[in-house]
Amino acid sequence: MKNSLKRATWRAVVLAASLCSFTPVSLAATQNITAEFRPDPGNPMVNKFTNTTPQSGVCPGHMPARCEALGIFSIRTWDVSFVASGPIEANHADPRKGLMFKVPSDWRSFEVVSSKGERSVVEMRISGVGSRFNTTNPPGVGGWTSLPVNWTYPPAPCQHTGMYAAGSTLRLWFWIVPEGAGACAIQTPFTVPTSNYSMLEYAYELRTPDPLAMESGQFTGSISYSIGPHKDFDFGDLYIPNDDVLTFNFTLNVEHNLKVDLPPGGNRIELLPEGGWQAWLNRGRQPSKLFRDQTFVISASTRFKMQLECSLAIGNTCGLRNGDGDEVPLQVGVTLPFGLRDQYGEAVSKLPLRLDGSGTELFQPGHYVNNRPASLHFAVERDDVKEMLKQPGSTYTGVVTVIWDSEV
Repeated sequence: MKNSLKRATWRAVVLAASLCSFTPVSLAATQNITAEFRPDPGNPMVNKFTNTTPQSGVCPGHMPARCEALGIFSIRTWDVSFVASGPIEANHADPRKGLMFKVPSDWRSFEVVSSKGERSVVEMRISGVGSRFNTTNPPGVGGWTSLPVNWTYPPAPCQHTGMYAAGSTLRLWFWIVPEGAGACAIQTPFTVPTSNYSMLEYAYELRTPDPLAMESGQFTGSISYSIGPHKDFDFGDLYIPNDDVLTFNFTLNVEHNLKVDLPPGGNRIELLPEGGWQAWLNRGRQPSKLFRDQTFVISASTRFKMQLECSLAIGNTCGLRNGDGDEVPLQVGVTLPFGLRDQYGEAVSKLPLRLDGSGTELFQPGHYVNNRPASLHFAVERDDVKEMLKQPGSTYTGVVTVIWDSEV
């Protein structure tokens, strides 16, 4: 997890930037799922996690484009298998006594937690199922495909993928499972004395949190599904799994960017009246305000706060002092680019910076803001300018430190 932070000091009104057998055995098969977020300067409006889990099975090998369109990922594991405890009887009336498949296709939520204890919610569902069916008494390669409902074209609500691979004693298959689907079953018009599934293949779909609302760091969590008759992964009453739990361990990595760049010489600020001193002298009038707007460039994919520190504090803001010890307050404010809003969801325009941090406790990106211009505003107001002009030729100076801090 990386923050790109910079610190700069602006003097003479000065600014410093400081800127995730057949008896089930409880072996708890596991699958690690990883995803990451890194802001992409080329696509600043696309802010979501990228699944970095290695895929296997049907998606990379058979239908990568369709899986990408569906937003699903597939994994084939040989750690989970099923063996039939008895024969499939011909024309069985009870679907649970034959080839039946039910997976947890509804969305389930669980929490991922950072090392600092921040929590976010992830949702997951199983969106496809497949396996390798093996039998020593096959009907022949074409026998399975000639069924009224067969491996290639499954019964509703399951959907076909076109995956087809068969041998004299085996059949590989894979079906799409819509959200909230129940069981999908095949009836055989012939008896199958012995059979097994030598692996489990599944597709899954994720709903990940908004990474822009998460802190930088690593978030971890897990969700477990039961396996066996009348459980989450249910292959009917005949097929007994070698494991009764499948646990998914999640690791979400969040790498934010917070970067502030100042133009050359931007750390030295000279306060002037509007139009410069000569314009006011020519008119014989005293200026009503001394000010300077200093631009900077900001990149931010993370929430942050802004703080103010001063070499001289006057009330809740910074101050300037001349050689005689006379002091006047300096008002400091900030304007941020589109895409960065305050804690109330409002745009940030000339928002005052205070020593106690009030009002600038939280800024939140609505999308990745990449190298966008912003401004710091420095001003001495009318009444204080009058005090300064009582000492003509005097120079007032001070040091201001502005901090952009992602540790919110």
